[in-house]
Amino acid sequence: MPDAPFPEYTLFITGPTYVRPEVRAAGAWPEYGHRDRENAKRFEPIFADLAAIAALPDDYRTILFLGSGSTAMEAAVRSLVADGETILHVSMGAFGDLWHKISLENGKKAVLLAVEPGRAATVEAVEAAMDAHKPAVVAVTHNETSTGVTNDVVALGRAIKARGALAVVDGVSIFGGAPSGIAASGCDMYCTATQKSLGLNAGFGIGFVSPAAIDKAHHVTARGHASDILAHLGRAAKFQTQSTPNVSLGNQMWLQLEYIVKEEGIEARFSRHIAMREQTEAFVRSLPGYGLFAEEGHRSPTVTTVVVPGGMTFFDLKAVKEAMRAKGYLFDPGYAKLNEDFEAVGKRPIFRIGHMGDITPAMLQGFLDALGEVLSKR
Repeated sequence: MPDAPFPEYTLFITGPTYVRPEVRAAGAWPEYGHRDRENAKRFEPIFADLAAIAALPDDYRTILFLGSGSTAMEAAVRSLVADGETILHVSMGAFGDLWHKISLENGKKAVLLAVEPGRAATVEAVEAAMDAHKPAVVAVTHNETSTGVTNDVVALGRAIKARGALAVVDGVSIFGGAPSGIAASGCDMYCTATQKSLGLNAGFGIGFVSPAAIDKAHHVTARGHASDILAHLGRAAKFQTQSTPNVSLGNQMWLQLEYIVKEEGIEARFSRHIAMREQTEAFVRSLPGYGLFAEEGHRSPTVTTVVVPGGMTFFDLKAVKEAMRAKGYLFDPGYAKLNEDFEAVGKRPIFRIGHMGDITPAMLQGFLDALGEVLSKR
């Protein structure tokens, strides 16, 4: 077998993320038919393990969409927002804005509650926006990847449900790294994906849907094909996907989810992510002139955002990326549009450190040591 034609970097970006060698190797396992009985050997445990990681209520259903997290997010919009209804998007950054854009591109009446970058959404602000716009559905980001802010989705979900709306959540960059809050919040559709905190390659969007969401979908027209949650449910009941999946990813997903649930343990995995957040925050506090960007009490367990010292630019951060590449790491110089917007109004840019999935504290420390060395020379 020829050597790989591309260099190998350890990824500390916010997705795709590091994939364990054992999981990579499972991608070379034998193919199988996605309608054959062999499929269930992989996907029945996959569905069970996803439900365990989500602490999913018994009456919720799991759907695997072919695509990514945005595929599941679009399905929530297409399947749950009826003609003439309003969907309220609560956004703390780029990916909350993206979900709002998805709704508009699908012809929905969508309104936006924009929260200052670096801050979390408050129950009071969401309630006021709901009172003003009377939405049928409210979309909230659990973990805003562009700013490193985590919302209290339990408190927000309860407030949304108390006002009679469906609550839908983007949990793309946190699921597998922290509790989903689905049961406690009453969330009606929780959208996530494989390529971030689950430590897998991209290829599946994941949706956890409530009985209320399923009932609502029956009253919504023009749900599309791949975005119709009802069209997926029959296949999901057989532990299948609606259309032909990436069967190699199916093999990898089987191995990885069994590892998370039965070897590492779900609670241990969540605790490891908290420990890596604390480890990263301690590193940032040790750097003269640098600071933590996200609001205290709402800092993500999967991605830390860092404000650079005065005089340092987004262009400089791109140079840091290349210096880290020379050390074998892929560094994230920050979400481009956000940093460009910041610099346009005289604000300091931010960079991101992804510490999610199967990154270990030892791996993270190696990265931080190398980063500290590079930053000391700026």
